[in-house]
Amino acid sequence: MEYCTQCRWLPRAAWLAQELLTTFEGELTELALKPGKGGVFVVRVNDEVVWDRREQGFPEPTAVKRLVRDRVAPGRSLGHSDR
Repeated sequence: MEYCTQCRWLPRAAWLAQELLTTFEGELTELALKPGKGGVFVVRVNDEVVWDRREQGFPEPTAVKRLVRDRVAPGRSLGHSDR
């Protein structure tokens, strides 16, 4: 996950990272926070961009969880997040 240091988005990135690590504790082997600049906030799974703030705005956690789930644990239920 790459976030803009100039915009002070580390807390937002860390919170989303926590959400993903908690939800996918058995599927994710690592999650990196990469400092960036210029308003960047991008979530990648194995180098594939699954969310880019510039194109999609700031993500709701459930939207990112669904996109990550589709790549790391297809078919897995996210419970209330799937509704």
